[in-house]
Amino acid sequence: MSEHTTRRGLFRALAAAGIGTEVFQRALAVEAEKADSITPEIVERSKWVAGLELSAEDRKAVADTLTSWRRGSRKLHAVKIDNGVPPALAFDPAPRSLPGARTGTVAPMAKEAPNKPEEEEDLAFLSLTSLAGLVRTRKVSSTDLTRLYLKRLKEYDPALSCVVTLTEKTALEQAGQADKEIAAGRYRGPLHGIPWGAKDLIAYPGYPTTWGAEAYKDQKLEVKATVAKRLEEAGAVLVAKLSLGALANGDRWFGGRQTKSPWAAKSGSSGSSAGSASATAAGLVGFTLGSETLGSIVSPCRVCGTSGLRPTFGRVSRHGCMTLSWSMDKVGPIARSIEDCALVFGTIHGRDGLDPSAVDRPFTWPHVRDLKTVKVGYLKGQTREQDLKVLRDTIGVKLVPIELPSKYLHNELTLILYAEAAAVFDELTRGGQPIPATWKSAFQAGQFITASDYLRANRIRTLLMGEMATLMEKVDLYVGGQDLLLANLTGHPTIVLPSGFTKRGGNEVPFSITFTGQLYGEAELLAVGHAFQQATGFHLRRPSMEKLK
Repeated sequence: MSEHTTRRGLFRALAAAGIGTEVFQRALAVEAEKADSITPEIVERSKWVAGLELSAEDRKAVADTLTSWRRGSRKLHAVKIDNGVPPALAFDPAPRSLPGARTGTVAPMAKEAPNKPEEEEDLAFLSLTSLAGLVRTRKVSSTDLTRLYLKRLKEYDPALSCVVTLTEKTALEQAGQADKEIAAGRYRGPLHGIPWGAKDLIAYPGYPTTWGAEAYKDQKLEVKATVAKRLEEAGAVLVAKLSLGALANGDRWFGGRQTKSPWAAKSGSSGSSAGSASATAAGLVGFTLGSETLGSIVSPCRVCGTSGLRPTFGRVSRHGCMTLSWSMDKVGPIARSIEDCALVFGTIHGRDGLDPSAVDRPFTWPHVRDLKTVKVGYLKGQTREQDLKVLRDTIGVKLVPIELPSKYLHNELTLILYAEAAAVFDELTRGGQPIPATWKSAFQAGQFITASDYLRANRIRTLLMGEMATLMEKVDLYVGGQDLLLANLTGHPTIVLPSGFTKRGGNEVPFSITFTGQLYGEAELLAVGHAFQQATGFHLRRPSMEKLK
């Protein structure tokens, strides 16, 4: 007899006995409602609702999580919402329609190619923009550059633990093809012949796509992610699948490995785009792709001192990439400069007809707007005066004091992420495979979130989005702010870049600054970030590789 049939039979039996009434159903909840907290015993008696068999340890973890979520749920229910407010969900009636035209041109700002450095180490750490000039003018071949990065990936991975799979065969084939095309005058653009690394939730045929988790370490997905396809069409060379925290959480992945920061090799790189940020900071690739649901580009870039772009939700297709949250996942570039991020973004953005959330919006680089007309918001007491001085006195933007939205709940809306993640990995939770420790109780507890609470949270999200829209009418972008959750919920783009260094544990380590922009306002956002880097130069610093040998 099926579980569904068993439950239906139970309800029918209750009804036949005259106790399948609303009064009885409320009575079932009395014990939990009267209790100060949800106990493992209550979870055990209620487990048939979720259809899960839980160990004593699991029941305790789920009970603790549910107790916390119930407090949040009560706060959500205290918010008054007008009947006309819909949830922050969108339906696309033609999710597989062909993509529209993308407008705008993308090219490096520098027209002249640099001279080739004498030392390999110096070559390895060049920006994508500089590497593109060398490859375009054939001062460096794509094959030589690819061999250099493959060598460095092998040499430094034992210390950094950032590589899941080298794609050496494919890389050398792609590099050889790039050299032939460039020699024949068929230059595809600034990514042609440049080696890159993919966060290992981006599928590529012929290689494992492990999602960083034990249950999927042998998984091969014979699909090419849209972002990988677009980079391939631009002539970029895939050299490695790079580590991520298990199922896009943290910097620890299967086998008990932890990806390290090249600035402090005993410290984790943060995550979940752990390997992408670490390999970029260590000069092991020309650039990488990461992804973010709730900090997974911004956080490792902060720790590793790299430049990153988390685009507006829907600007980059996620087809062929692991889903954690349908309404929050985003894919974006991690590189050694903000201009590098612009060049990569210019290649990967746009609708593909495969991800129903992906949209077309124009993007042009270099950005032509006079930065003196750009209004940059700042939060009093939350941005260093020296950073504001650079923005005001060197770049010349107009600084506007602001306050971030605070009328509606933020933290309680993480329920949206956990409900979606639990649904995405429902089969893993129920299938007996090892669940990463960082997700186990959340996936299990997520089975207890009601549809009513999920939709209510999304309706409050709609109100939050409206409050954010009102703020962004005053500025083109804003600097700083503890807004990872806020901006990820509302879908606004953020860039992160190093803004200084400090001593910690005997190591010199970077710290960073963030800028958050208008929806689809990546051009202004990247232009201000690029100007900040040109004025400060912190992105040119690099870690000591001798410590990693």
